[in-house]
Order: sequence, then structure tokens, then C-alpha cells
Amino acid sequence: MSDGQERAWVELAPAYLIDVARGVAETSVHPDARFDPAEVYGRTAPLIVEVGSGQGHAIIAAALARPDADFLAVEVFRAGLARTMLDAEREGARNIRVIEANAPEVLTTFVPEASVSELWVFFPDPWHKNKHTKRRLVTEEFAEAAARAITAGGMLRMATDWEDYARGMRVALDASPHFERAFEGDWAERFEGRVMTAFERKGIRAGRDIRDLAYRRVG
Repeated sequence: MSDGQERAWVELAPAYLIDVARGVAETSVHPDARFDPAEVYGRTAPLIVEVGSGQGHAIIAAALARPDADFLAVEVFRAGLARTMLDAEREGARNIRVIEANAPEVLTTFVPEASVSELWVFFPDPWHKNKHTKRRLVTEEFAEAAARAITAGGMLRMATDWEDYARGMRVALDASPHFERAFEGDWAERFEGRVMTAFERKGIRAGRDIRDLAYRRVG
């Protein structure tokens, strides 16, 4: 991390960083660790979670636009979380918290069941080489974890600039009995709550189409 990010990690962590008991790895979550949104945010409000929040550009913009909601940024790269805390502090986004942790563990055990109003997965690592595609985040197993966390009627929103990954996402979510499509045709309209980030610009410059998907939690 840069010197500024190192300082942010120390100085801003008490206000923004969720300290979590670890499992076997430094970004794992202990199976007994639990998250109480009302205690953490000091109120009861819709909870929006972004998995793979990167530098935090999308979630900070959303937190500023939606002061009525609480936001949780989930990321494994410390530098990105440090930048998120710095920008949140500068912009005055007090309704955001960050956690350095593996997303599947956050969704399967850490957050309360049916507590998430919206779950966002925007431009996850595509692992575009054939030998690496098994590392992709959004799979049928991820759909199960997401279903546990998202409340009935809640939304799972995804976007990627890699067509084969988008198709794989769609296959995984279409196969889940816990979700239904919230779009018509092949792809969802661009989510108006998603700001343009460096990842999206990079995909556009490379000539790749951006594909959105939106699914509603049922049952």
C-alpha cells in the first residue's frame, strides 16, 4: 500500500473497518463470527453488499446517493479497502463499512440470514484463461450462498465485460430455484445505480460489451 493507504488503514479502521475473527487463512471468516448490522450501523436500514468492491468507487457513490441505506464493501485486497476508507471519509459517506474477507464466507455464515436487500457483483475477476475459469466467483455454489443472505424480494445484480463469464453467470442463476430473472430478453438493462468505474472503462476500450444481469430472490 502507499503511505497514505497505510495511514488510512490505521487511522480510519476504527470508523469503517469491521474486525472479524479469522478461520484458517488471513482473509477467511471464522465459522462462529457473526455480523449485527443494527449494532454496527447504529440503526435498522436496508443493507446493500458489494462483493469485490475494488477501490470503492461504485459503493461510495451509491452510499452518498442512498443515505437511507447501509452499505458493506467486501474485498480481499487491503489497498482497495484503504482507498475506500480514504474516499468515504473525504466524501462524508458515514453509512459504509468495509471488511477484508472472502465473499462466500461472508455470505454463508457472517451476515444474518435474509438480511441483505441487494447484493452486487460488478466486474469480478474473469479468470479468462481456460485453465483458470474454475476460480470464477459466480457459480451455482455462489448462488446458494447469495440466496441465504438475500431477503425475499431482494436483488442480486451483476455485471461483466467478458461474454462467456456473463453466460456462465446466467446459467448458474437460471438453475437456482431461489432466484428468478428480473429482466426480459438476453440481458438486463444497465443498472442505473452503478457508476462508471475503471474496470468498465477498460472493458469498453478493449472493445468488449458490458453485460448486466439482475435476479430477484424468491420464496
